[in-house]
Amino acid sequence: MAATGFNLRRASLCVLLLCASACQKEAVRESGRAAPGDWAVYGGNSLAQRYSPLTQIDRNNVSRLQEVWRFNSPELGDPETNPLILEGVLYAYTPALKVVALNAATGKQLWKFDPGIQTGQPSRGLTMWSDGTTQRLFAGVTNFLYALDPATGQPATSFGDHGRIDLRQGLLGDPSRHFVALTSPGIVYKDLIIVGFRTMETHPAPPGDIRAYDVRTGKVRWTYHTIPRPGEAGVETWPADAWKNAGSANNWAGMALDEGRGIVYIPTGSAVSDFYGADRIGNDLYADTLLALDAASGRKLWHFQEVHHDILDRDLPTAPSLLTITHQGRKVDVVAQPTKQGFLFVLERETGTPVFPVEERAVPRSEVPGEQASPTQPYAVIPEPYARQHLTEELLTSRTPAANAWAVAQFRGFRSEGPFTPAGVERPSVVFPGFDGGAEWGGAAVDPRRGVIYINANDVAWTAQLSDKVPQGGITVQVYQDACAACHGADRKGSPPAFPSLLDLQRRLSAADIEQVITAGRGRMPAFGMLPKPILDALVEYVRTGKEQAPEEPAPKDKPAAPGSVKEKEMSFPVGLQDAGADYHFTGYKKFLDPDGYPAVAPPWGTLNAIDLNTGKYLWKIPLGEYPELAARGLRNTGTENYGGPVVTAGGIVFIGATIFDKKLRAFDAATGRLLWETQLPFAGTATPATYMVDGRQYLVIECNNARDRKSPQGMSYVAFALP
Repeated sequence: MAATGFNLRRASLCVLLLCASACQKEAVRESGRAAPGDWAVYGGNSLAQRYSPLTQIDRNNVSRLQEVWRFNSPELGDPETNPLILEGVLYAYTPALKVVALNAATGKQLWKFDPGIQTGQPSRGLTMWSDGTTQRLFAGVTNFLYALDPATGQPATSFGDHGRIDLRQGLLGDPSRHFVALTSPGIVYKDLIIVGFRTMETHPAPPGDIRAYDVRTGKVRWTYHTIPRPGEAGVETWPADAWKNAGSANNWAGMALDEGRGIVYIPTGSAVSDFYGADRIGNDLYADTLLALDAASGRKLWHFQEVHHDILDRDLPTAPSLLTITHQGRKVDVVAQPTKQGFLFVLERETGTPVFPVEERAVPRSEVPGEQASPTQPYAVIPEPYARQHLTEELLTSRTPAANAWAVAQFRGFRSEGPFTPAGVERPSVVFPGFDGGAEWGGAAVDPRRGVIYINANDVAWTAQLSDKVPQGGITVQVYQDACAACHGADRKGSPPAFPSLLDLQRRLSAADIEQVITAGRGRMPAFGMLPKPILDALVEYVRTGKEQAPEEPAPKDKPAAPGSVKEKEMSFPVGLQDAGADYHFTGYKKFLDPDGYPAVAPPWGTLNAIDLNTGKYLWKIPLGEYPELAARGLRNTGTENYGGPVVTAGGIVFIGATIFDKKLRAFDAATGRLLWETQLPFAGTATPATYMVDGRQYLVIECNNARDRKSPQGMSYVAFALP
């Protein structure tokens, strides 16, 4: 009897444990924290840690990784997607932003959702919500947020308008004239999905409102104005009534959530226009700011502005990472925010107080009439910057004597006074690190057990310049100047390879193809679907041939078009599109490249950094990537531009693709930075990888494409690896 009683008690205990385990699993699923083997949130978890507790792949066996499946797409583009993996299903985007569900163990397609929208915008991830009985998969496709059934891919018709909401609605101004795209996914808090959006970087642009929607109905539950309106805190940092016409200050880079405290951390970008702010003199809160909002209500708890009156496009480029460190003998919950300029701001999570010293330092004045650059900017003293910030002759390339001589001659015509040197008119200013960082949208990875953060960074220089010259031509030339010239140049020569020349475009693309790119966007290029058709047709012709044809004339003033008529709608467009009030315009993004197309600064041109946030000291720093042709000639470990971030695992490994030109996926020892494994991908792994477990086997998957290297064969794949 004693034995029987013991067995009954043991059996009862087992039942209780199983029930508890099931309840715990359900609670975990409901809160958005899935099982350890899942990659259930963009970036791994709501803390934006890009960390996995999996240990099957470790330092000792990672060299045995092999490809186990590949999913190829016939579409071309750069979706930049970090997929979700839950309960053996992988959810991701194709380059045309069709949503696919794949068997995460085999890569076999389970379903595909085609929204019927032509677009070339990136979409870096998706969002899953569940209340334990109902699940919804939220997918951003340009300006629409869809709620899908993750089992079938069909829209949940009770959400919004037959399964979707239009993010242009509810913003200041005419929704039909807004460019809005959900390029980074929203984040779920209880029954809310909180989102930002990408928008224009010149006038006109809508204000970058942060909004929370009901996950069941799609109705707006709260809105936070990043450009304050009268009566709201921060409005005094703008000129009077600036809120009526100011735009952007938007969250395009994603968010992080402290679920226990109910705080969402939201980084914002610059206000328009990026490089000339005479119409927004002041600190411009809450542009370039890390916002801590009450996730339930949208109430601001604190803010930290990382750039005052930004005139250098210094957007906060990625969601911050949340973790706990041991600082001066005490545990501190912190938020770590990387920046384009190479600073890492480490702040206390509840108050925004810097953990390490931050100093307001004097910075160069603007030479542009009417502009008033901020006299000081915040500098993170600890940790030291992870990218170089002040270009001097000593830091110019020595790859060849000829390259060095060319770089020196060019540099002597530049203004170079550190990371906040404003763009000038008479000469170009050095932007170092460049407009693509420093840190970029791929984000950092953190090991929460050790308090270590891993950041990949670009370390190349660009230049910036303004011009007061009025473009010669009519409205088509003016629209080209304001919509296209920043990337492709006033002369249409571009700045290859990042910004292609348009001079021979008619040989490469048809008029219909060009119209599709203009209206839908592609990669970093926003969509200009708000252009009236007559102006769009004229712009297509100008882009193709350089010849201006006058668009259809509007109705005479004495015979105005009837309100709401086709002609009125076709010919009316936002006055701000011409930037008519701007005295100066940006002449174009230009990388400082030598005549052979390599960075005109000394290596490293890209790095991977490990920083101990308990002390603020670097554990290691290594070049990331190389140019195959230079490596073949003996110039190894130069580092290269890199896009997409790392992940770190409890197995002690940092996985990262990111490098454009060598197209490799690498595994580094998280403790030392030693290379443990690398493999050649079919295309460049310009996305953040994900790692997950299915049926007891750990996988690593990455999206790859060659959209940023047009000289290489184009294509796109998801590639998964596992141990034999």
